[in-house]
Amino acid sequence: MATENLSSALRAPAASRPYAKAVHGYGKRSTPHQHPPRADDFRLLPERERYIAGYVDRLPEGGAMDVKSLARALPLYGQMAVGTALRALGVAGHLRRVRCQVVDGGRSRWVTRTFWSRTARDGEWWDAFTMAEDHRATQAADTTSPSLGSAAAVADPAEADIPTPAAPPRPATVPAVPRQRNSEPAEPDPSPAYLALARLGRIEPRLALSAADCTALEGPAAAWLDRGVNTDYLTRALVSGLPAEVGSPVGLVRRRLTDKIPPRLPATRAPAASAAPVRRVLMECTGCGAPGPSEALPDGLCRACRTAAPGSTQAAPAEVPAARDVQALVSGLRDLLRAP
Repeated sequence: MATENLSSALRAPAASRPYAKAVHGYGKRSTPHQHPPRADDFRLLPERERYIAGYVDRLPEGGAMDVKSLARALPLYGQMAVGTALRALGVAGHLRRVRCQVVDGGRSRWVTRTFWSRTARDGEWWDAFTMAEDHRATQAADTTSPSLGSAAAVADPAEADIPTPAAPPRPATVPAVPRQRNSEPAEPDPSPAYLALARLGRIEPRLALSAADCTALEGPAAAWLDRGVNTDYLTRALVSGLPAEVGSPVGLVRRRLTDKIPPRLPATRAPAASAAPVRRVLMECTGCGAPGPSEALPDGLCRACRTAAPGSTQAAPAEVPAARDVQALVSGLRDLLRAP
């Protein structure tokens, strides 16, 4: 015979439904420097916005707060109502959607992150916050380079206790033979201008120069290179348009080096850096999701969404033409058909 449990102990309450978690790296992100939660945090908001703001404020970090997830968790309102409420919370200064550039494994992609503030913030605060996030994202992208990653792998603390093997003994080096007193000093490497003159005889036999000729003409040839031309340009200028017979190669080369020297061009300036730096963080419209700089999205809304928001000035609807009397129109058409 089954006996009924008459224990006076209270039953454990049913477990509450867990909050939906977003994909890792997405979901709710709380802004810093917020005041502690109070019962009257959102008292100035309408009832629907106050209800949804209270739920979003209780969400943990990384909780899903997109329109579909909120509409699924809040049975009182559908997706359209939740979307309108989130847009109103953005205008009130509690919500911003930010598009960030994430570099992972050499690949770059843009992700949308939602930042929540229990304390209502104005547009200037959100602009400064977006700039700080952009600076932080830029530093994170710079520190994830392959060279830094390999250095970090070497400095693994798990390998700190591994003893470093002793380096093998270095072989004894043979002492260098001192230079004899009667040995000749090493000749310096020839300059590019000297080499260009020395190769003229191999390119054009009529301009074969001796070592003394190359040394004498090295200065005028170096003046060409100082004006920004290369050795190929110098060689083509000296060997082009030669007469059938060249009586004095050194005289002809000296004359051409003097008469055909190129003009001196002004130094080219490096292009000025772009005034607008590359941004890795962009604000996103709370209504339609259009990205843009924070200064172009006041209250978190683009121009189209601000115009279409409730209470904004809209164009007057076009007047609907009055309905026609169908019977009178048909009778008139019949009269026209009967007429001869």
